[in-house]
Amino acid sequence: MDRNAMLLSPAPRLGINAENRHRLTRLIRHVTGPFTVADAAKTLGLDPMRGRRFLAYLAARGWLARVQPGLYVAVPLDATDPAAWREDPWVVATSVFAPCYIGGWSACEHWGLTDQLFRDVVVVTARWTRHRKQTIQGTPFRIRVVSTGRMFGTRIAWRAGVRVHVSDPTRTIVDVLDDPVLGGGIRHVADVLREWFAGEHREDQRLLDYAERLGNRSVYKRLGFLVERLGISAPELLAECKQRMSTGFVRLDPSGPPRGRRVKRWNLIANVAIRDHGE
Repeated sequence: MDRNAMLLSPAPRLGINAENRHRLTRLIRHVTGPFTVADAAKTLGLDPMRGRRFLAYLAARGWLARVQPGLYVAVPLDATDPAAWREDPWVVATSVFAPCYIGGWSACEHWGLTDQLFRDVVVVTARWTRHRKQTIQGTPFRIRVVSTGRMFGTRIAWRAGVRVHVSDPTRTIVDVLDDPVLGGGIRHVADVLREWFAGEHREDQRLLDYAERLGNRSVYKRLGFLVERLGISAPELLAECKQRMSTGFVRLDPSGPPRGRRVKRWNLIANVAIRDHGE
């Protein structure tokens, strides 16, 4: 065989003896998704040190994949290249950042609110995390930390047999209005908002309720401005936004330029141009 072809061939899974195979089978039957050394040690009746060595041994032989230090996942038997196999990023996020949910542009993709694809996965978590951008198993994660009181408005999505929380369509809209960066910038947020109002997920009262519960009154300013700019018919919602919005000016897109046209009707600095419905 050509040497280059050998180098490009998938790494084979190495053999293990009958006793270790029995332990692995037992482990796989009792855990779902990523698991810790403590989980494995308890399941197999091993002390923590021996459990850690056993998992490292299985990972080295291609039976497990290490998600991060101390966190492993079983590699499917049908994986063509065990060394390159990666767990579903949503499942990884649920294990690493719990309590959390998938949000922002990742939730927009999930609910069909955008055709644009993003490489990063947005995770909203109530767990303190120093690094807000992390790469795990080759997948970049964009992380936002919130208080436990803001962990609402989610649904369950099943991924590889694991329950994953994802922001529901309305919570997704509130989140990207609260922080347009999570929605890929205000121009993309405007496109997402247009899809939400035109589709089956539209719930005006729920949108207002979620915005009230979130507590950031800048959401009403961005929402009212965009609804008018996009030519969306929602007179009652606009009236509520006017009544509930705060005083003082905020930028339409906090990550955009510091200056822009001042829109007194919505107390907004329109620092990013948004095409209206006639353009």
